[in-house]
Amino acid sequence: MIRRILVAAALLAVALPAGAQTVAITNATVYTMTDAGRIENATIVIEGERIRAVGAGVAVPSGARVLDAGGRPVTPGFFDAWSHVGTVEISGVPGTNDSSVDDARVTAAFNTADAFNPRSMLIPVTRIEGVTRALVAPRPSGHIIGGQAIVVHLGGGNGWLVRTPAAMIVQLGERGAELSGGSRAAAMLRLREALQDARDFASNRRAWERGTRREYAPSRLDLEALQPVISGRIPLLALVDRASDIEALLRLAREFELRLVISGGAEAWMVADQLVAAGVPVVLDPLVNLPGSFEMLGATGENAARLHAAGVRIAFATGDTHNARNLRQSAGNAVARGLPWDAALAAVTVNAPRMFGIESFGTIAPGAAADIVVWDGDPLEVTSYPDAVFINGERIPMRSRQTELRDRYLPRARTLPHAYQ
Repeated sequence: MIRRILVAAALLAVALPAGAQTVAITNATVYTMTDAGRIENATIVIEGERIRAVGAGVAVPSGARVLDAGGRPVTPGFFDAWSHVGTVEISGVPGTNDSSVDDARVTAAFNTADAFNPRSMLIPVTRIEGVTRALVAPRPSGHIIGGQAIVVHLGGGNGWLVRTPAAMIVQLGERGAELSGGSRAAAMLRLREALQDARDFASNRRAWERGTRREYAPSRLDLEALQPVISGRIPLLALVDRASDIEALLRLAREFELRLVISGGAEAWMVADQLVAAGVPVVLDPLVNLPGSFEMLGATGENAARLHAAGVRIAFATGDTHNARNLRQSAGNAVARGLPWDAALAAVTVNAPRMFGIESFGTIAPGAAADIVVWDGDPLEVTSYPDAVFINGERIPMRSRQTELRDRYLPRARTLPHAYQ
């Protein structure tokens, strides 16, 4: 308890206003997520929103505010590669749920950026546990094409939108079949038609505008939204679990020369060699270890370890809103099931941004975004907790609705577990 009080006091001393000056984190065990690997006794210099320098011999700039990490682990901020943070507040209250749309006229054009709430009560709950950025994805509802996912940072205020669109969401497998009349074949046919129409629209836009080109199945808004997909500027992020469904998607990706990312992938380990050959990464939840349906009969807690061993790039996701903070618990479980610790850390830091074409986040290196977490122990242990969180160079208050309720109602004299002190 005394140590926690001292740490809190030290962090309070370096509290920074928005747009603040230079900060130096000293005496840190830094996991850079670059070729530099782990650096002991390192100093990180943050200037504005970026990291200026990192290394064991880096001098502290004159006038910098100093945070002594005391040898503790320091990592990049964590990235949830599939979430609904900021678009769902209370799952059972429709008025607070903006993650899906049932209007079949708006599919690919649906973009969660216009509904994202940077003041959501759930964002502080998530970020004080080390998750600083997320892919916010729509939920496919009335059509197999769910719409456009975005990447956001969880620092609040203005400038929260990092990339839009970041990916196009499509639902296949059992749910895709249900949305397409009852068969997986029909779902693939609808997706292929949409891609063909978008490609034809790109080549014959003027003729279509003059009314001398055939009609298209998607609306004009959807045709426009599909252009970054068919040109390869953003990936098609496909929710699919069964191995045969993944193989069908790999064939489609070759046909249309798409950037493909698999999400879910409960049976992805069964086709790992094909994924490696195609250069297709997988976003998964390591806690999925049992068959939840007939399309997940091959589900196993060793999925992440097997994919990594085969050479597939993996990233971890919660697919959640209220429990996006449990991302590191998922990573820790993957380690317990055979995934190397360093690979698990990469799966919650650097890997996901690379899947979506973001090079400036996920590492501790000069020029990278200053999303940094100082931990009080192993960041993949559930008993560890962040001592400090920086997002875009700004120290985040370690407060949330949950901590406020704790402070108000929890008896003061009680001995608490370390994470709650």
